[in-house]
Amino acid sequence: MGDIAKKLGLRIKELREKKGLTQLQLAEILNMESSNLSKIERGIQIPKEESLEKITAAFEVDMRDLFDFEHFTDKKTLIKKINNILETASDSEVQKYYKILINL
Repeated sequence: MGDIAKKLGLRIKELREKKGLTQLQLAEILNMESSNLSKIERGIQIPKEESLEKITAAFEVDMRDLFDFEHFTDKKTLIKKINNILETASDSEVQKYYKILINL
């Protein structure tokens, strides 16, 4: 499968872990075999539209939130994007960003 399938799988796994669910628990909620969920999370299989709708309901997110995986980009690209944001930010915004980063 392609890059999108892998990133979508990582995003679903990220949201599942954030909810504190195991693959088995989420698979039961979705009425899906846990082996199929495992394939989805590994980017081997792309979920059908019906499964995507169930996943969004289980995580209480919008469909677009499943495809919010820009943060899975490589480190060099992310640093470049962060630097671009910082270059155009005001002094107070930079201070806020700094506080966020040191409190992670």
